[in-house]
Amino acid sequence: MTDPNILTNTSLAVAGLSDTEIRTGVRTGSLVRVGRGCYLHRCDVDAIGPVGVHRVRARHVGATLGPDEALSHVSAAALHGLELWDVPLDLVHISRPATRRGRVTSQIHVHPTELGDDVVVVDGVAVTSIARTVVDLARTLPKEQAVIAGDSALRLYPGMREQVSRALADARPRHGLARARTVVPFLDGRSESAGESLSRLRIAEAGLPRPILQYEIVGGNGRRYRVDFFWENGVVGEFDGRIKYSDPRDVFDEKLRQDAIRDAGYEVVRWTWAELERFDVVAERLQQAARRAAKLTR
Repeated sequence: MTDPNILTNTSLAVAGLSDTEIRTGVRTGSLVRVGRGCYLHRCDVDAIGPVGVHRVRARHVGATLGPDEALSHVSAAALHGLELWDVPLDLVHISRPATRRGRVTSQIHVHPTELGDDVVVVDGVAVTSIARTVVDLARTLPKEQAVIAGDSALRLYPGMREQVSRALADARPRHGLARARTVVPFLDGRSESAGESLSRLRIAEAGLPRPILQYEIVGGNGRRYRVDFFWENGVVGEFDGRIKYSDPRDVFDEKLRQDAIRDAGYEVVRWTWAELERFDVVAERLQQAARRAAKLTR
């Protein structure tokens, strides 16, 4: 869907709303204040969600920037369509040279930095390039959030790996560079969701061997299946991100799929969002599955 435009006091006045009616709209919930003097209709907020609201706010701020400024960090990621998970969205982030003077408000986070050629135009506003944005997030966000956003960038733009590596090399001596150097090599666009990205992190943190992602195997029924994680010892890992199955047939189809994979001789371990917070339990299941697989191959 197309994002709505910010409603300002001026535009609402032009539409015929008085200050009293604007305040009433905010009080009743039909209008949502998303910034000082900025609003969206409640139906639009519900439709686009928190990241969408941030994107609309960022685009509104971006239209006011000078020629040597650009939206950056989380705000650039939102406009590029990167996946943002559990990331603060209250501030719009802009980058500009340290010598550049300009307004700073409680709604804007200014990053003093040189932008060079790392600026592109998205939706009519200047934003940092995808590669620069991924590195900026890797420097400033916790590893989980940075990996999720970075994986989504490589998923959306598979040829971006070299540019991201180059942007990392050009990031000296910015704050957080050591953190970014651990995040960027770990990124993998084959992770198809935030849950799969987090799963990769948990697997690495547990000291387990690195799995092959999106591996295709042949089930006992002769059909081909693509699995989330595969180890060459015959263990298959599957992240189940669905809170619930909307159709009982989905449960049945998933059971047939899992049975077919097991019938082909593979050990299957599944886990959910909740188990990502106690992954030691999953790690133990994976290790038990590896031991069972080893006995079968003796």
